[in-house]
Parts: sequence; C-alpha cells; structure tokens
Amino acid sequence: MGELENRDFASLLDDLIAVRDQAGAPAAAPTIPFDYLSVAEELHSGRIRVSDDAVEAEYREAAGDELANEPPVVAPPDPPLAIEPEAIAIELGLERAGIEDFTRIRRRFAFANHPDRVAPHLRERAMVRMQVANMLIDEASRRAIARR
Repeated sequence: MGELENRDFASLLDDLIAVRDQAGAPAAAPTIPFDYLSVAEELHSGRIRVSDDAVEAEYREAAGDELANEPPVVAPPDPPLAIEPEAIAIELGLERAGIEDFTRIRRRFAFANHPDRVAPHLRERAMVRMQVANMLIDEASRRAIARR
C-alpha cells in the first residue's frame, strides 16, 4: 500500500481493512446517536410543528448577550397557494397559449404542483390546484379546437 499508483476504490478499501485487521483495532461503532433521517422525515411530514417565534427565542437564549440588542427578525409568512381559477389561469398563461402548448403547460404545472411533489401539509391544496388547472386547460383546449 506504500506505492502511489492508479487503483480502483475497492482494492484501496480492501487494503485499508487489511491494515486495520492487522493492527487489531476494533471496528468503529457508529457515532450518530439516533436516526437523523427519521427525524428529518418527521419534520417534513407536518406532524411536528415548530413556530418561528419559539425557534428564534431558543436561538437568542443560546446566543446569550451577543443578540441582546438585536431586533427580532420577522419573516413574512409564505403566501398560500392560490386555488381561485382566475389566479391559476394567469399562472398557467392560457391566454397566450396555442393548441400545441397545452400538454407542455399541463406537465410544467404538474411538475411544480402535483400533490406527490409537495409537503404533506400542502397536499390537499395541491390536489385542488391540479383539478382546477386540468379543468382550465381542458376548457381552453376545447375552445381552441372549436375555433379551428
């Protein structure tokens, strides 16, 4: 293992394991005390709610005097996703679309708004948005075909 040469990753790992085994070192135990992935999944599921105020208060408490004179930061709330047909029609851009554009518009909207692609707590609203968007696209497509 002393020579520098082009080697594949597997053979390098084999050599490192052999050196460790020769030294008699015990295999290293995982250093992660709990499953971070399950915690992250819980946070993204929407079942755990943490208010921004509570997080900021805890952060300020941990920072001590460093943030004592700083004003609190107030983040604007996320605007709810519109479910009004007029707002979705504007978002889709149907007024300037041709017959060949409707499939692309539908796919682009679904890519960004499909219930399977949003956070769990937004899925019901995303489902309504998809239904309204599909209805609007179908209606615009029928009108465009009728004009031909």
